[in-house]
Amino acid sequence: MSLSFADSLALLGYLLVVMGIGLYFSKKNTSTEEYFVGGRSFSGWAIGLSLVGTSISSITFLAYPGDAYKTAWLRYLPNLMLPVAVFIAAYVFLPFFRRGNTITAYEYLEHRFGPSIRVYGAVTFIFGQLVRISLILYLLSLLIHELTGLSAEMSIILGGVFVAVYTIVGGIDAVIWTDVLQTIVLVLGGIVCLAVIVLSLPGGLEQILSVASEHGKLAFSELKNGQLSPVDWSFSLQEKTGLMMLILGLTAWLTEYSGNQNTVQRFCASRSDHEARKAMFICAFSSLPIWAFYMFLGTALYVFFQVFPTETATEILNGERKAEQILPYFINNYLPSGVAGIVIAAALAAAMSSLDSSINAISTVSIVDIYRRFSRTEKTDKHYLMVAKLIATLTSVLMIIGAIVLMDAQTKTLQDTATILVSLVSGGVLGIYLLGFFTVRGDARAIWVGLILTALFTLWTILAKKGLLPAGWNLPFDLYYTAIIGNLLMFFSGFIVASFIFPAKRDVSEFSVWNSKG
Repeated sequence: MSLSFADSLALLGYLLVVMGIGLYFSKKNTSTEEYFVGGRSFSGWAIGLSLVGTSISSITFLAYPGDAYKTAWLRYLPNLMLPVAVFIAAYVFLPFFRRGNTITAYEYLEHRFGPSIRVYGAVTFIFGQLVRISLILYLLSLLIHELTGLSAEMSIILGGVFVAVYTIVGGIDAVIWTDVLQTIVLVLGGIVCLAVIVLSLPGGLEQILSVASEHGKLAFSELKNGQLSPVDWSFSLQEKTGLMMLILGLTAWLTEYSGNQNTVQRFCASRSDHEARKAMFICAFSSLPIWAFYMFLGTALYVFFQVFPTETATEILNGERKAEQILPYFINNYLPSGVAGIVIAAALAAAMSSLDSSINAISTVSIVDIYRRFSRTEKTDKHYLMVAKLIATLTSVLMIIGAIVLMDAQTKTLQDTATILVSLVSGGVLGIYLLGFFTVRGDARAIWVGLILTALFTLWTILAKKGLLPAGWNLPFDLYYTAIIGNLLMFFSGFIVASFIFPAKRDVSEFSVWNSKG
């Protein structure tokens, strides 16, 4: 695609503003306190929009439309549990993370269970985020490749290096304020795409709704043997039912708001508990309609290519090409000159708002929970700040390498892949936090027993999924539910071991909801 002058100008202007924000805040980053939590001075609305930008990544901009285009709306269901998880987190989890000068989610784990559990939580987060940002950068490269004709590898490198530069120099201040901007641009870009589709179709919006309803594209359905089958709402570990997808969503969002540094770091950066809670609810009730909008955009693309079929669109629908290519293909071939630049900027915003947050969070956790916590010699704050930037640089390099590796991934949709990967690397972390928040039992010994059992369970699921085990060892549940089962296993095994084998050696009530001191 050859961008028009107006498109190029819009895109260049956006990139310059983002880089300018990073460079502007680089002057403020003279301490780790500023670099990691921005002096704890942010208002709720800024943190809230930043959380939206972090949650709504390339997985929203490319994978959600791709999933709705190829299948239906089943994978929107887990998102409906976000408000429930936010309410629980706002009034149960938040107070534990706002105590003192907490910076990371894993400091709580040391207070409650000991330093080894803190390290486990930190390492699990780092690994999971490296997988996530590699996936997001790969999705971004699909668009860059489609629009510019650059090789896939060069598209990954250019996208990764740009995000790395402004994130490394700007710290959390740059991350939060660019996320606010990127959230606005992301929404605007999606509206432009939908508007073009509606105006192009003879029947407009009404035609989208009627054709989509007739073809079952607005239902909560699963693609089986090339056909959309509506899900039932029973409890089942073998199939993707509506009820199970809601339980999956609650598990994922509770994990997000308890053990995810991207989220907890923003709690700590808020100026007060009230502002932090405000941010959480702003995020919840902004994210849901945006996610729904991008699912509907995928449905609209399906109708558009039913009316105006092309060979490429048919190949994407049939699985000969990856579903995530549908929106870049539409942008490349159907957007009028003068608006493509806005949409490309939105696609960049979708990726960058998640990549910058994770790069900064990985750097924060690496310093606060591992390097500074276990450094034998006390170093100056300037030293830790320098190492934090070096770690952010290394993270960016690993992200680029990971995205290149993902180029060869073969899956139904990458949204599907993301859900499975998050399940596999979550490692029972939510179970640990729930044991800490809601009981006064257990220490590191009980947690490690639970973690070993959870690790064996996860290993079993991986081997069984790859067909490396005898037939009798096949999984009796869908791999989607690994996180649910793993966290339940972690919680109950830890609780039982703590009750009968390794009782806690000290009073830990102040770190639970049973704190008699309030």
